[in-house]
Amino acid sequence: MDTEKKNYYEVLEIAMGATPQEIERAYTRARNAYSGDSVALYSLMSQAECQAIVDQIEEAYSILGFPEKRREYDRVRGFNHTPRNPFEETVATPHVMERPAPAPARHDDFKDSQLPTQEARPNFQYEDYGSNLQEAKVSKVQALKKFGLDYTVDPAMEQKIEQSTDFSGAYLRQIREYKNVDMARLVEMTRISRTHLEAIENDNIAKLPADVYTRGFVAQLAKVLKLNPDLVATSYLHHIKRLKGAK
Repeated sequence: MDTEKKNYYEVLEIAMGATPQEIERAYTRARNAYSGDSVALYSLMSQAECQAIVDQIEEAYSILGFPEKRREYDRVRGFNHTPRNPFEETVATPHVMERPAPAPARHDDFKDSQLPTQEARPNFQYEDYGSNLQEAKVSKVQALKKFGLDYTVDPAMEQKIEQSTDFSGAYLRQIREYKNVDMARLVEMTRISRTHLEAIENDNIAKLPADVYTRGFVAQLAKVLKLNPDLVATSYLHHIKRLKGAK
């Protein structure tokens, strides 16, 4: 196995300082993204091309997925430091939004017998419960205000987006403008720097970060525009690789 030529971290699109859990998630995501069962890829890559990438993914995981093999690989390649993480400069909160916590329960969700007694919880105040409900309502309104999209629906455009499997920077800009999201608001919604967002829309390879971070940025961009993040990120990276190959 020629470890001098292949960078397995790039194959799995992870940072060299990735945790075992992150490696496992990246492997699963990459394996699913390039699976022969992924209909969305049929118009982008042949089955043979997908299988070649899957083979690379399996090979990378067979090394990075095992601590001893990973340490030896890092030693041979001289990977003895953690690269700078662009998210530390551009993202105030994690770019992947976790499943939101469930809203606080309402009074009528409980029977009287289920409510804490004063003896069981001396400091319990029913007024606090109502206060939490109010805070939850405010948070929901704030979320809708921040992430809600207000635009005139064009059935033809909606159908085009629904059937699309090829997403370039120019097409993502077209979708953003169609959904009435200006660049300033996109920065606020995604917590990604304007520089990186403009680089994505302009297909500016020189200003794009490493593939693993570009994928994360594009996935976050897709989420706020209500697109399929895995499909859009995979398609965009394939588009960028085509541009690199054309140079």
